[in-house]
Amino acid sequence: MGAEILAPLMFVGALALIFSGYPVAFALGGTALLFAGIGVETGMLSWTLLQALPSRIFGIMSNFILLAVPFFIFMGTMLEKSKLAEDLLKTIGQLFGAVRGGLAIAVVFVGALLAAATGVVGASVVAMGLISMPVMLRYGYSGELSAGVITASGTLGQIIPPSIVLIVLADQLGISVGDLFIGALVPGVALACLYAAYAGGVALFWPDRAPALPEAARDIAPTRLLRRVALVMLPPLILIVLVLGSIFQGIATPTEAGALGAVGAILLAVANGRLSLEALRETMDETMRLTSMVMFLLVGSTAFSLVFRGLGGDFWIEDLLTNLPGGVVGFLLVANLSIFLLGFFIDFFEIAFIIIPLLKAPAAELLPPEFGGTVSAALVWFGVMVGMNLQTSFLTPPFGFALFYLRGVAPDDVSTMQIYRGAVPFIVIQVAGLLLMMLYPEMVTWAL
Repeated sequence: MGAEILAPLMFVGALALIFSGYPVAFALGGTALLFAGIGVETGMLSWTLLQALPSRIFGIMSNFILLAVPFFIFMGTMLEKSKLAEDLLKTIGQLFGAVRGGLAIAVVFVGALLAAATGVVGASVVAMGLISMPVMLRYGYSGELSAGVITASGTLGQIIPPSIVLIVLADQLGISVGDLFIGALVPGVALACLYAAYAGGVALFWPDRAPALPEAARDIAPTRLLRRVALVMLPPLILIVLVLGSIFQGIATPTEAGALGAVGAILLAVANGRLSLEALRETMDETMRLTSMVMFLLVGSTAFSLVFRGLGGDFWIEDLLTNLPGGVVGFLLVANLSIFLLGFFIDFFEIAFIIIPLLKAPAAELLPPEFGGTVSAALVWFGVMVGMNLQTSFLTPPFGFALFYLRGVAPDDVSTMQIYRGAVPFIVIQVAGLLLMMLYPEMVTWAL
């Protein structure tokens, strides 16, 4: 059994275990050990190769950049568990309520803010599904528009900084987290604006699907409303600006900025009288659960990549992708299609740890000529493209994760087909946004 057969078999075997429902971290680690044994028996590997594994795991645990992951998860989860996100949605809903489609626009606005605060898709979709969907349905919004705008806005956490996805992608691509955050800012905000424009268009042409709130529901004095906006909306906005601004200006590293965000979220909860032991416990439990999952995945994927490279798998992937017909276009088509399809079945963490390291070398070889020969700019653009592509797969029926998240919290009178139909227009918007970013790379590289 030659290397040209063993490496592809290892890749397929890992995917088969993952699709069977076996935990991904253990599927990767188990596949690595199995094929290491096969490689040793066939004379293609030596057990001494695995001596490199402890030092690699130690490198993961001492990676200062990855420390940003629990900080940003804690920041967003604290805003959710302390009900500050709920206050935000209600206040913005009243602010836009007099306008047809105002609730939908408010959901997009709050979705973008939650994305900038949490960076976790599941938390954003579940929070907005629980808070806003019953309100939208009560005031006459169509089930399709309500479901579509909630799932689409929730997935903005994939692309709007400080996204956990972007932190992991930067680590796997070997580029600056700050550069990737800056590159993703314009595409993320543009996508949110396109969502809001679509909601406004539905309200304009089909007013019965997105009516204005009735007078009784927005019966609040303007001065009181402005006071609520100042107290509820400005503090999270200031926190987000401080966190991102400190990264963009080079004042703080992403890890330091994440720590600032975590402390800031606690102070906001205290200032609003919402910091309870239960909220703190739930926040810490969620942070530990997600962070542990990321760490186990990193260890499993490290073992997998070590054995896979030992079997020559990296050369197999690079040769396969760099010799595709169409050159750069062919590579981008295959890479995007692969990531899009895998996004139906496995989470973005798994894709980042399994697929991205394999795509890094071909991307670094093929893309730089399109960016003036700069490898860093090419990989930043590639990373943002991957993030937006994953966001699209999260929305696509029948396997999109965001649709499953909403199905779990949506009222019983909203059918699964309504959720699917509601997501379709936003998938079209996302594909259009992805094409625009591919045609105009300066949307990403403007500050590099």
